[in-house]
Amino acid sequence: MEAVLYVSHGSRKKEAKEEAVHFLTHVQRKVDCELYHICFLELADPDVLEGIRKLVEKGAEKVVIIPVLLLSAGHYFKDIPNEIEKAKAIYPDLSITYGQTLGVQERITDVLVDRLKELPAELDETTNVLLVGRGSRHPDTKKSIELIADVLKEKCRIEHIQTCYLAALSPRFADAFEESLRKYSKTIVIPYLWFTGLLYESLEKSLQNVREKGGHVYLASYLNDHPNMVQSLVDRVNQALSKGMEEEERLR
Repeated sequence: MEAVLYVSHGSRKKEAKEEAVHFLTHVQRKVDCELYHICFLELADPDVLEGIRKLVEKGAEKVVIIPVLLLSAGHYFKDIPNEIEKAKAIYPDLSITYGQTLGVQERITDVLVDRLKELPAELDETTNVLLVGRGSRHPDTKKSIELIADVLKEKCRIEHIQTCYLAALSPRFADAFEESLRKYSKTIVIPYLWFTGLLYESLEKSLQNVREKGGHVYLASYLNDHPNMVQSLVDRVNQALSKGMEEEERLR
């Protein structure tokens, strides 16, 4: 029996876990695989090994692991594979297929376009847009966020746009935000985050402090359950399921 294991990032914030579970349950309804489970890489339960254990107990002989991550960085290349190796040691007969992150896709950039349109702010020469990534030490992260910013700039004809990060990379959001407030009349902050959580909450607090002093700042919503996000992950699941079938055929 084949099963899908969704591995979301995890958060200490209850609402973040609830959003992820709601989103992934919606995705699963569009996937042709009855057995599935949702787990978290950190900060929430169940973890990856517990998720695999539950699927095996329900009769899974093949597990397709889906990283619920926007970009490929440390979690994708190191943390989840480490958990997979632990699982293989415990369940040597279990077939495991590892899927891909969403990566840079135009339809996900289109979600950012929609998030911009939701804001009551005009994109003129007095406005600066900050595209905020989570941040990672992996070299591809910065390249990916910069590419997304370039596409967004072209799609929305943005005159001023900068990339910044919440951790690990420079410029940090706090520094870029402070500079933007000095140079521009209006600042729009677009978080490249999938769900809510402490990081999004920290952005809300930063902007609220400025608003209370009369600053013109706007925070776009995170990506969440936009239809493009749903379909992007459905496609990744289907690709991984097909990959698992191809691997099984080669072994016959």
